[in-house]
Amino acid sequence: MASLNVGNLGEYLREQRRTAQLSLRQLADAAGVSNPYLSQIERGLRKPSAEVLQQVAKALRISAETLYVRAGILDEREREELETRAVILADPSINERQKQVLLQIYASFRKENGHDDAAPGTDPDTAEDGPRTADGSGAANPQL
Repeated sequence: MASLNVGNLGEYLREQRRTAQLSLRQLADAAGVSNPYLSQIERGLRKPSAEVLQQVAKALRISAETLYVRAGILDEREREELETRAVILADPSINERQKQVLLQIYASFRKENGHDDAAPGTDPDTAEDGPRTADGSGAANPQL
């Protein structure tokens, strides 16, 4: 069987498993996958689905997003953006309205800095919270 381009993932998983002091069989049982399948992932022979990666991450008590990046499912910048959004949404010290405002500000800064991939509903130009222009149209660049 030819090796896929997931060797980095396999090496990383093996390292994490050994750090957690788990045998291959123990991790496979904890993640709900077969021992041979997990072995093939570690050796770079199989590319696991996002669901399998999530199960393995949970069993290892590590970030699933980190595994997604290593497997090529998620871009590093996307992971960082998702983590930033998750931290904002999980903060119990601010209310929902404040969280949405922070997400809108974050999206506007990303857009200003050339990252035009803001999540839906967080783009200040399309937010339904209020107008962006003095005429109340909400259009950032109204046509004359």
